[in-house]
Amino acid sequence: MPDLTHGDDAAAVNSLRSALMRLSRRLKHQRVDESLSPTEMSVLGTLANCGSATPGELARKEHVQPPSMTRIVALLEAKGLVRLEPHPEDRRQKVVTQTEQAETMLEESRRKRNAFLAGLIDGLDEDEWAKLRAAAPVLEKLAHL
Repeated sequence: MPDLTHGDDAAAVNSLRSALMRLSRRLKHQRVDESLSPTEMSVLGTLANCGSATPGELARKEHVQPPSMTRIVALLEAKGLVRLEPHPEDRRQKVVTQTEQAETMLEESRRKRNAFLAGLIDGLDEDEWAKLRAAAPVLEKLAHL
């Protein structure tokens, strides 16, 4: 295992962190709806990827406190992006489901971000693009560890 705290390996980790943060910030600015916070967009993305969930489940997945998630869900509901439905087994709880409006907005946002990223990739040569394609599964793995 490489020593990631010293020398060239530490410099590579630092460079990777810095580049990923800058690229992430630039991608976050490629939004369709500027009125939504990054957290609200993340909640919609989680619902799109994982399906309906209770506010408590969403809070755990998004690493926020339940009262914060309750406020976020209320804001998204007021904007017509989610709806609250009765929990099928526990009448005390609600289930949060994204609306068609949210699905459409997320798809437009993905298209805009993909187009932005494709524009950046156009500036790479074939060797750089091949390396980036090869790195994509590793970056995906890191994102889910």
